[in-house]
Amino acid sequence: MDTVGKIAIVGAGAVGCYYGGRLAQHGQDVHFLMRSDYEVVMRDGLHITSSLGDANLRVNAYQSATAIGPCDLVIIALKATSNVALIELIPPLLHEGTLLLTLQNGLGNEEFLAHHFGAHRVLGGLCFVCINRTAAGVIHHMAQGRIYLGEHTRSPQLRTHALAAVLNQSGIDCVIEPSLSAARWKKLVWNIPFNGLSIAEGGIDTAAILGDPRIERRVRDLMTEIIATAQALGHSIPFDLITDMIERTRTMARYRPSSLIDYQEGREVELEPIWGEPLRQAEEARLVMPQVAELYEQLSFLSQNRVAFVGIRSGP
Repeated sequence: MDTVGKIAIVGAGAVGCYYGGRLAQHGQDVHFLMRSDYEVVMRDGLHITSSLGDANLRVNAYQSATAIGPCDLVIIALKATSNVALIELIPPLLHEGTLLLTLQNGLGNEEFLAHHFGAHRVLGGLCFVCINRTAAGVIHHMAQGRIYLGEHTRSPQLRTHALAAVLNQSGIDCVIEPSLSAARWKKLVWNIPFNGLSIAEGGIDTAAILGDPRIERRVRDLMTEIIATAQALGHSIPFDLITDMIERTRTMARYRPSSLIDYQEGREVELEPIWGEPLRQAEEARLVMPQVAELYEQLSFLSQNRVAFVGIRSGP
């Protein structure tokens, strides 16, 4: 069994607990930084329900990064809206050779970490997974789970392949991406329309989005615009990704995207990393994304005025 040494999980929500839990389940030395779930997890353990196999785990959980101490790998699954907290959370976890792997959504997270902690440390992973935290210390995995792994600003290294091997050995499907930047734009092809329209169209899940021909057309138009922009920026993303993503999404059934959950539970939506930063990068390249801009404006208004939805439409 390969190992990457001591691992810290910063951001122990659904993503952090699922992937950290799988690593711990398969013998990796994993340490979770937990806040709200700490007492429950210490008492009852971490529970994962999944068609790929349930897991009931006793894990190493801490309330401060200082208590964890220096690690060889730090996996960051904190919401990008809380990145400023990393300035204080990360330093106690570092030694000279510590690697930082961000599993966060949107654009700009690798750049943030590189600016504060050194570009040589930074890798990124894109999680294509249907997953929710249903209660304190309880994670429900519904479908998918692949991580697309890449290096910040450079091609894959020996360490990239070593980390991918550990993830795969831990039951986590992992594929190495030659260009992390292109992979980030590829994930935006799904995140921008589905996370955004779930809020903008009145609090609906993926089944309801694809069950309404008008909204599905909006999904396809947004995806087309995002891919065209990515191609203009030099990323090789094919238009047939649209059909593939939509058909995969149909298999998720009634899945509530993470941004909708954040919105409905009163948390800050990751507006800038997912919608704002792509628009800024397009503008810097003198490109226009009118449909993404329209959705961004809708979400900005809703976030600022916090409209309460009456129920949730969860089907066609």
